Amino acid sequence: MRVLQAVCVAGAVLATCFPVIAGTATASPTSSHTVKWIDLQVGDCVADLPPLDLSRVTVTVVDCATAHVAEVYLRAPMAVDKAVAIVANKDCNAGFAPYTGRSVDGSPFTITFLIDSNQDRTGADPTPSTVICLLQSANGQQLTGSARR
Repeated sequence: MRVLQAVCVAGAVLATCFPVIAGTATASPTSSHTVKWIDLQVGDCVADLPPLDLSRVTVTVVDCATAHVAEVYLRAPMAVDKAVAIVANKDCNAGFAPYTGRSVDGSPFTITFLIDSNQDRTGADPTPSTVICLLQSANGQQLTGSARR
């Protein structure tokens, strides 16, 4: 199984990213708009991803028919603890086949994720965060078209 990981955690007090996503692309200016990455929705195709230092918290959403670096295929609530990468990988792996109709193993895609940690440590919500799962080309090339079945 091929998996790339990028954990970007945005909280009320602290926002930080832990490496692995890289790359940007340009999109058609007529079919793009900017959103905060924490607001990405299933089916959104993005021309760029947030930098590791979170100096920019927005991404460019484009029509999936245009060149893009990633596509959102799952948003899921999750608990954030020391096993965050394990839980996010499990959730993202489980959500891949229902969206694409194929297993990530042997597919032309890799998966990665962002984590929006909207965590209030005084709250009783056991899953205060959201994992945002994205698929990317396994060979690092831009994607054209949606992977949704």
